[in-house]
Amino acid sequence: MAQLDEGSTNYHIPLALRLRGVLDRGAWQRSLDRLFARHEALRSVFVAPEGKPWVEVLPPDAGLPVAEHDLRDRPDAEAALLDLCHEEARTPFDVARGPLIRGRLIRMSDEQHVFLLTQHHIVSDGWSMGVLVRELSQLYRAFEAGQDDPLPPLAIQYPDYAAWQRRWLSGERLQSQAQYWRDTLSDAPARLALPTDRPRPAQQSYAGAAVPIVIDADLTRGLKRLSRQHGTTLFMTVLAAWAAVLSRLSGQDDLVIGVPSANRGRGEIEELIGFFVNTLALRLDLSGEPSVSELLERTRRTALAAQEHQDLPFEQVVEIVQPPRHLDHTPLFQ
Repeated sequence: MAQLDEGSTNYHIPLALRLRGVLDRGAWQRSLDRLFARHEALRSVFVAPEGKPWVEVLPPDAGLPVAEHDLRDRPDAEAALLDLCHEEARTPFDVARGPLIRGRLIRMSDEQHVFLLTQHHIVSDGWSMGVLVRELSQLYRAFEAGQDDPLPPLAIQYPDYAAWQRRWLSGERLQSQAQYWRDTLSDAPARLALPTDRPRPAQQSYAGAAVPIVIDADLTRGLKRLSRQHGTTLFMTVLAAWAAVLSRLSGQDDLVIGVPSANRGRGEIEELIGFFVNTLALRLDLSGEPSVSELLERTRRTALAAQEHQDLPFEQVVEIVQPPRHLDHTPLFQ
């Protein structure tokens, strides 16, 4: 995807931290460099000699690049900060040269900084963000106090996981996973026919917006109670409700909904930074006007079966199912 759309920033993972108090600049950089050395995924670059993709790992002492900006004397400091945020978000990565993580430290006053950290999705994911912030905090506290690295050594690295996955996903196991998705998504509707107020553009632009929805404490308690009564998780219950809404809006009783899966089923990889997340295409059946109880049971069965077959990467599922391909919508689900 990065090669097809050079210069794209669609796969950037941004993080912005406000740091309050006196910052030990040396300890901060040392913490970032240690994090960079600790996780091989962050040091991975992707080259393609003669068109064949290959991963190389930068040396541990390469250091995490950090650009510095001082806005202390600027009367328009907040506007300048916003400009820097936009500039950072728009700056592409070179996946062949790397590093695929970079920082900007912006000094707002003697005791306030903003730190922007951008990663390319090819080396990180949402779960990794939690690992990164947690380890960065532990390292900074230790280094600022003059102590050594407090983090236990990692049992494995991302390349170990990749090698294991390649061995594990082969032969009979690969056939079983592939057959499940082939059967489940056979003849699935190519798109969700929502009655939108304008036509879908000929080529999708990925331009969009967020719509915040607040589910208050009372409703959350009710949803949890309903979930317990029907043996579903809160996720399954909300998924069933979402399917009902989409079915009502589209008039379709056969829906495919895309769901992210952390895909960290083994304890050894919980503490790794890397791209593990997978996408599951959940096909939900709302035919026959099911009751709430029946819809929850169907959703539960669908979600559990998909999770049992979550190891096959989504792009391989698309290749196996071979849905109609069009530039105006994503395959299998939107």
